[in-house]
Amino acid sequence: MSTETPAPPYWRLSGFYLFYFATLGALLPYWSLYLQSLGFTPQKIGELMALLMATRILAPNVWAYIADHSGKRMIIVRIASLLAVLAFSAVYLNHSYWALAGVMVTFSFFWNGTLAQVEVTTLTHLGKKTHHYSRVRLWGSIGFILTAALLGSLLDHAGMDLLPAVILTLMAGIWVMSLTVPESNTPHHPPHHGPLWRVLQKPEVLTFFVAAFLMQASHGPYYTFYTIYMEGYGYSRGLIGSLWAIGVIAEVGLFLGMHRLLPALGARWMLLGSLLLASLRWLLLGLYPSLLPLMVFAQLLHAATFGAFHAAAIDWVHRHFTGPHQGRGQALYSSLGFGAGGAFGSFYSGHLWTLEPKGAYLAAALIGITAFCLAYPTIDRPSK
Repeated sequence: MSTETPAPPYWRLSGFYLFYFATLGALLPYWSLYLQSLGFTPQKIGELMALLMATRILAPNVWAYIADHSGKRMIIVRIASLLAVLAFSAVYLNHSYWALAGVMVTFSFFWNGTLAQVEVTTLTHLGKKTHHYSRVRLWGSIGFILTAALLGSLLDHAGMDLLPAVILTLMAGIWVMSLTVPESNTPHHPPHHGPLWRVLQKPEVLTFFVAAFLMQASHGPYYTFYTIYMEGYGYSRGLIGSLWAIGVIAEVGLFLGMHRLLPALGARWMLLGSLLLASLRWLLLGLYPSLLPLMVFAQLLHAATFGAFHAAAIDWVHRHFTGPHQGRGQALYSSLGFGAGGAFGSFYSGHLWTLEPKGAYLAAALIGITAFCLAYPTIDRPSK
C-alpha cells in the first residue's frame, strides 16, 4: 500500500483564490467610486465600506463553527458562495442608502465566510509543506492585478454602471471554482484537545490579534478612498488602476520568495518589519501624493504591508492554533483583523476625510507605529 501523501489540488485551489481576489480587485479600488457616482457623501461611503468589512467580525466565526463541527468545509464554502451571488444581485433593485447597506451586509456575510475555510483547506492539503502556501495564494494576487489594472480604463469608457455586473460575474466564478475543490482529509482530534479560551488568554496571542486589528485599521484610508484621493490630484482612473496593480505585483513577487523568506526571517520579524513599513507607506501617501515616483514606491511597499504580514500571520496562526482550533483560529484572524480592523479603518477615514484627506493617512501612520510598539515586546519574543 502506498504511503505517499496525495499531491495538493494546486490549480483548483489557485482558481478559487484567483476569482476571490479578482472580486476584491473590483470592490476595493472602485466600489467607493460607484457609491460616489450615486451621490453619496464621504461619510456615507465610509460607513457603507465599513459594513463590507464589519461582517468579517461575525461571518468567519459562524461558518468556522459549523465547519469545525461538521468537518465539511468545502460544502460550507459552496453554499456560502452561491448565497453571496444571489444576495449581491439585489444591488439592482434599489440605490438608496439603506437598501445598499442591506445588500452589502447580506452578500458580505456569506462572501466573507468562505476565505478562512479555504485557508484551512489549503494548509491541510499542503501538509508539512505549509511554507508553500504563498505559491497557491499568489494566484489571488494575480486575479486582483488583472481586475484592478484593466477595470479602471474600462470604467472610464463604459461608465460606473458596469461595475455591479463585473462584480457579480466574478462572484459567480468563486462559486464555480468552489465546486472543484475537494475536501481535505482533516484528522480526527480527541475531545480533550483543550478549550479555545486557553489559547486566547496567552499574552502573545492577544497581542497578535491587537496588532492584526491595528494593521488593517491603518489600511482604512487606502482601501476606502485611495482612488478618490488620487483622482483629486489629477491621476486618471487607468493610471490609478495601474498603481493598484503595481502594489499587488510587488505582493506576488514576495509570495514567490516567501517559502525561503519565512523560514529564514521567522514570523516575528516579518510581522514587525511589515508594521514599520506600513507607517512609512501611509506617511508617503499623506505628504507627497503629487509625486508619482514616490507613489510608485509606496505601492511597492504593499509587498510588506499586506503580502509579508498576511503570509506571516497565516503561518503564525497555523502554529499557535492547532488541532480542532485551526478553523476558528484563522476565522478569528480574519474577523478581528480584516473585519473589525477594516471596519474601524473605513469608519474613521470616512469621518476624517471631510476635515483633511491627508490627515487620514497621517492617522494611519500613527496607528502602524502604535501596533509595532505593542507587538515588539510580546509576539514570539526570543527566550533569554
